[in-house]
Amino acid sequence: MNIVIIIAAVLISLIVGAIVGFTYRKKVAESKIQGAENEAKRLVDLAKIEAENLKKEEIFKAKEEIMASRKELDQEIKERRGEIQKQETRLIQKEENLEKRSENFEKKEQEVERELHNVEDQKQEIQKLYDQEIIELQRIASLTKEQAKERLLSEMEREIVAEKANLIREKEQKAKEEATKNAKEILTYAVQKCAADHSQETTVSIVSLPNDDMKGRIIGREGRNIKALETLTGIDLIIDDTPEAVVLSGFDPLRREVAKIALEKLIEDGRIHPAKIEEMVEKAKEEVDNTIKEEGERAVLETGVIGLHPDLVKLIGKLKYRTSYGQNVLNHSIEVSNLARIMAEELGLDPKRARRAGLLHDIGKALDHDMEGTHVEIGVEILKKYKENPLIINAVEAHHGDVEPQTLEAVLVQAADAISASRPGARRETLEAYIKRLQNLEEIADSFEGVEKSFAIQAGREVRIIVKPDKISDDQMTILARDVSKKVEDEMDYPGQIKVNVIRETRVVDYAK
Repeated sequence: MNIVIIIAAVLISLIVGAIVGFTYRKKVAESKIQGAENEAKRLVDLAKIEAENLKKEEIFKAKEEIMASRKELDQEIKERRGEIQKQETRLIQKEENLEKRSENFEKKEQEVERELHNVEDQKQEIQKLYDQEIIELQRIASLTKEQAKERLLSEMEREIVAEKANLIREKEQKAKEEATKNAKEILTYAVQKCAADHSQETTVSIVSLPNDDMKGRIIGREGRNIKALETLTGIDLIIDDTPEAVVLSGFDPLRREVAKIALEKLIEDGRIHPAKIEEMVEKAKEEVDNTIKEEGERAVLETGVIGLHPDLVKLIGKLKYRTSYGQNVLNHSIEVSNLARIMAEELGLDPKRARRAGLLHDIGKALDHDMEGTHVEIGVEILKKYKENPLIINAVEAHHGDVEPQTLEAVLVQAADAISASRPGARRETLEAYIKRLQNLEEIADSFEGVEKSFAIQAGREVRIIVKPDKISDDQMTILARDVSKKVEDEMDYPGQIKVNVIRETRVVDYAK
């Protein structure tokens, strides 16, 4: 029982202690809170006082700065007013000086007017004296002033005209003599320095055979080999009694070269039949194309012309197989280029332009078989296509006098072309006329519808026409041959007669797979 009382007493003591402790802590906390609030209030009051002091200090500083700025502004205004006053003083002085100068000028102007008036009076007096002298001279010479003036002028004119005519005649004669002498010297020097050889072109080529038995193999069974070769190349093969030789006849050197190379390859291979002939003809065409390229590069290298378009180089090489009046056009172009360059160097002109124009002047002849127009028109069109220099194009266009030359180099190209063409042995008129006749013959045949290609052979005594089998029937071949013959008779002049040979061949090809 005592234990319970003790425990109850302890619990009551603990409870009373806790209540008392809580009350004490509460009072302490409230005291601290009150102290903190008082401290905060004190700090806020201090901050307000300090802020008010700072505000007053800043206002004082601002007032001081304003006062200083006002002093500086007042000082600057005083200085500027002083400068303005000085400027006003200077302007007043200048105005006074100008007024003084104006007065001086007016005085001088008055003096000049008085002097001019005196001069005018003196001129009138002199004119009166002059008129009196003229009247006196007219009285003495019995001539009026106009008559004396006219007589004097006429006498002077006759003397001047005579002297001028004599002087012009002397200068012209001297200039002609010197020009002729210089021109002969330059041309002689150019021709001597550019001694190019030209072999005369012919219309036949000869292919050597290893033996006469080869002739039969070339002809083939029922002549199929020789027919195939003539059809593919457009060249006439003449196999006669000439030992170990076959003659290729045709006016086109390019075709003749293809036929010659193809025949030589066939002889070397030994297998001669239509399929092999067709293969060798294609190879020969490729070889001729390579030769054309090489010849063009050789011509460019030989003449020293640089910067040409590759297509122009090929066209230049193609001139190897083109002739003009029997003269090889490629060799002629090289010779003209060298002649023009030498003459340009002698005359102090542009040798590069002269040799370039000389090499290109006949470029149109490489395509005049394929395009309409003269070789000059074709050449100009080609050069414009490849954006050549307009001065070079003018030289090409003017080398036959179609247009006026714009440069002295163009005139030199004309002279070089004439020199190269007029050299003894350089050209043959008859060959050119003969080739022109063969070309006309082929053109007449090609003008008919259904014709695939035609070849003038046998020195122009025969035209071989290959027709398209799907457009020309066997019956139409007879009519075509008659029409071609009639047109040839109407439009051409030729000796003897011309055989019109129309060929129609149907070929079927298939492959076993």
